[in-house]
Amino acid sequence: AGSWDHSLKAKSPLAVSPSLRFPGDRGPAPFASRVGRRLALPPPSLLAPALLVGAAMLVPVAYLLVRSVGASDEAWDLLFRPRTAATLGRTALLVVTVTGFSVLISVPVAWLTTRTDLPFRRLWTLLTALPLVIPTYVGAFLFASALGPKGLLQNALEAPLGVDRLPEIYGLPGATMSLVLLSYPYVLLVVRSSIVNMDPAMEESARSLGKGPIRTFLTVTVPMLRPAIAAGSLLVALYVLSDFGAVSLMRYETFTWSIYQQYQGAFDRSIAAVLSLVLVCLAVAVLVLEQWSRGRIRYHRTGAGAARTASVVRLGGWRWPAVFLCGALVALALALPASVLMFWLVRGIEASETIDSLWAPARNSLYGSGLAALFAVMLALPVATLSVRHPGAMSRALESVSFVGYALPGVVVALALVFFGANYARPVYQTAWLLIFAYVVLFFPIALGSVRSSIAQVSPSLEEAARSLGRSAMRATLSVTLPLVRSGLVAGAALVFLVTMKELPATLILGPLGFSTLATEVWSASSEAFFARAAAPALLLILLSSVPTAVLVLRYEGPRR
Repeated sequence: AGSWDHSLKAKSPLAVSPSLRFPGDRGPAPFASRVGRRLALPPPSLLAPALLVGAAMLVPVAYLLVRSVGASDEAWDLLFRPRTAATLGRTALLVVTVTGFSVLISVPVAWLTTRTDLPFRRLWTLLTALPLVIPTYVGAFLFASALGPKGLLQNALEAPLGVDRLPEIYGLPGATMSLVLLSYPYVLLVVRSSIVNMDPAMEESARSLGKGPIRTFLTVTVPMLRPAIAAGSLLVALYVLSDFGAVSLMRYETFTWSIYQQYQGAFDRSIAAVLSLVLVCLAVAVLVLEQWSRGRIRYHRTGAGAARTASVVRLGGWRWPAVFLCGALVALALALPASVLMFWLVRGIEASETIDSLWAPARNSLYGSGLAALFAVMLALPVATLSVRHPGAMSRALESVSFVGYALPGVVVALALVFFGANYARPVYQTAWLLIFAYVVLFFPIALGSVRSSIAQVSPSLEEAARSLGRSAMRATLSVTLPLVRSGLVAGAALVFLVTMKELPATLILGPLGFSTLATEVWSASSEAFFARAAAPALLLILLSSVPTAVLVLRYEGPRR
């Protein structure tokens, strides 16, 4: 069945051999081979593009440093005020709660929809991933209008039950609920991709030793999913750090909300830059925590044998409780906001709203999102390969700086690129290419997390075998590694496409004259309280985003019954 190596240390320091290990060899790799591979310098064909990607991702940070150097004493004093500390605490609390609940929801659902005989599994596989297509600023408004003290639910209960007011949803509960229900698919899709690629040998061994399906899942499957869980959790944590729509509508003040208020209400933007640097420090702390949780364990096969498709786990009496779990999740995260949106669409039709003007924004959304997804995956490959195959201080630094843009608010990244374009890149200033670059800076970590977790599951012995046959490092990567990580590439591209479709602040600031997207159409209507007018572009945005999600989810759904 093969073996799994859970340590980088040699089984015996005396068993030293300079030979390399190839797919036919048994047992763990010789100590000298593994140490040599770990300490070997990466080839220039890998290091050069990774360094260029890291430099590109540092553009927003460079802008913040330039702004902060000239900041007034008042701006720096603001960091040490009690209100800033309280905002920091609220932000950290929201990150922890949203990330924790997202993992608790996503890991069981990912396993149920890939490895078990869950009834209607294909349907649940699709429906549990679709909440990702709902923008947070749309979802938070829909949840508030439906579940708020005087919302649609209260109106429906008032006549039969006499309910005149529901409990407050605003604050931490509302912000947590909105962000969990709309961001847990980040963890779900990455974990599902990892489960599909996972060799079932360890699980089958545990089952043969008498462990049940639930115990096998908790003691064998979950530890092997550690890189994917860490990657998905990192995406959720950084997404929460940078979110503005949900926290503002739910009236929960975080650092992002404070930064937006400073940019909008203060003439001195250096104050907002100083606050943004604190957000960068929070992002670095999250990255360090993720790298520590990832550990130094290997998660790929090291012994002989071929990977096989996993057998279906029979749930028995747990089948219908599992169906109830998936149904409740879909009802809250998808059915409820969709129903409220349909209500406003009907109101819009009754008010003679039309959709004729939405075709150009829809085309612009597809164009920008498609290019951003393609470039993000291409740029993620060298950084992910360097991080997995050549771990060290440099690769960790490159990986860390690549995630910084995702933690910053879109307005900060956009203003940084306005400064960069106006001063150093005039040919692309006020063009769609600068906007697409902003999309890549903002959402590059999404592609990187998915690609990295897939490469971590590919044994380096396969690349070594290709190199021993005369192929260069680049050719070995293209011919051996890329086909094996295809699902991770597709998942990363699809995730970038989906979040780019929803991006608002960068599009508003960097979009060329007359360039509008479905996201900007939704925002312009909802910001003026024309909710009936916002329903049509919001539904079209969700529909267009649902198509690649459905293709991605149904293509990589795991073993068939």
